[in-house]
Amino acid sequence: MPEPGSVAWPPAPITTERLVLREPEARDRAAFIELFTSPEVGTYLGGPRPRDECERTLPETPERRPGVFVIELDGAMIGTIELNRRDAERRSHVRPDAGEAELGYLLLPEAWGHGYAAEACAAALGWFAAALPGEPVVLCTQTANDRSMRLAAKLGFTEVQRYEAWGAEQWMGVWSPVTPPA
Repeated sequence: MPEPGSVAWPPAPITTERLVLREPEARDRAAFIELFTSPEVGTYLGGPRPRDECERTLPETPERRPGVFVIELDGAMIGTIELNRRDAERRSHVRPDAGEAELGYLLLPEAWGHGYAAEACAAALGWFAAALPGEPVVLCTQTANDRSMRLAAKLGFTEVQRYEAWGAEQWMGVWSPVTPPA
């Protein structure tokens, strides 16, 4: 996510009205496997990963890296949020140096439709805006993913472009934190 040394990681857990955003722990491994192998979750992501592959390759403690939060509800993982720097070949040039951060999220199907994604993403964006003031964030999704398109609008992302990739129309939006007047 940010350049090394620019943001202290991990931050203290972020608490919202109903959720906690925190670092992955060993107890989250089963939920990560469910996320990655779920046909519903994989619908707009190229499909689910094979369960045997996930069970074989996912470490006992899922990877801890800057920008990755587990979304926890009542002590259990229900999803993840990532804020990562886009790879050079996928840069959108929203920032002058083209190293924009990208918001990604996955929630278990049983957590859909309760507003958890909006609550968690808003909290992660708030943390990001405080940690890296003035930096924009991009979000990409398939236009066919109605839930993700509605969430992007609710969070305040505005369309930058549409393009074809992975056999489907993709949407890219940008979110810029509002800097209060001095």
